[in-house]
Amino acid sequence: MKWTEQQIPRQDGRVAVVTGANTGLGFETARRLAERGASVVLAVRDTEKGRLAAARINGDLSVRELDLASLESVRAAAAGLRATHPRIDLLINNAGVMYVPRQTTRDGFELQFGTNHLGHFALTGLLLDLLLPVPGSRVVIVSSNGHRIRGAIHFDDLQWDRSYGRVAAYGQSKLANLMFTYELQRRLAAHGTTVAVAAHPGISNTELPRNVPAVVRRPLTWIAPVITQPATAGALPTLRAATDPSVLGGQYYGPDGLAEARGYPRLVTSSPDSYDVSVQQRLWAVSEDLTGVRFPVGRVAATA
Repeated sequence: MKWTEQQIPRQDGRVAVVTGANTGLGFETARRLAERGASVVLAVRDTEKGRLAAARINGDLSVRELDLASLESVRAAAAGLRATHPRIDLLINNAGVMYVPRQTTRDGFELQFGTNHLGHFALTGLLLDLLLPVPGSRVVIVSSNGHRIRGAIHFDDLQWDRSYGRVAAYGQSKLANLMFTYELQRRLAAHGTTVAVAAHPGISNTELPRNVPAVVRRPLTWIAPVITQPATAGALPTLRAATDPSVLGGQYYGPDGLAEARGYPRLVTSSPDSYDVSVQQRLWAVSEDLTGVRFPVGRVAATA
């Protein structure tokens, strides 16, 4: 059976925090959760855009400022959420940047790695104790098929100081999202309440690819109607990962069509490199050092 928005269970009484919820996939995710009864926090960099987005959604909405490219902003957002929400049921790490020219975050991290991975890593660590007591709570991390394109964790040059390739840097950040999900789930398993799940939207028609190199942009515009899907469809893997009662921790959801570019959400697999436990654990340790955030769940030894 094809999984559609009609399969989203009622979310009454649940609190969902969605990053990047003012547009695209994040907006569609927030809209559908709110329409199903959840209290949804739109965690966005531009609060005015967030308020405009919230006004287009029916339900219980609030807006929280969050700039994932600033650890100071991440800490402030987490503190604000802790003051207003004693529990969180869903943390959906959706926001991201893609194929940007070489830039750094306020803390000096390469922008794609710093925003897509480190910002969400820090936010999750700072909020996780609000999810752990809640049965059925979930952390959903949005990755991309881009993790397969030159995706590797370059521990010898994580910030691309020596040379920069925007496609490879994006691939690293999206691979990091998956490795973070899998290692987080390993640590959560002993607690029995919260799970970590990953999703990807296929090729969706959103603002995210606006930094695609010019040589690719025009051909992509011509073929986009054939290979892309609207944000309403692209959000479905995230929504399934967040709400389907049959979902298990450590799973990965994406479209069921050719090359996972479009279609209905189903269980998929990520690249072989993404399942390397030693790299997952090394990335976790490096991410803790870079962000200064320690999680309330300890390391678990890998099993053969």
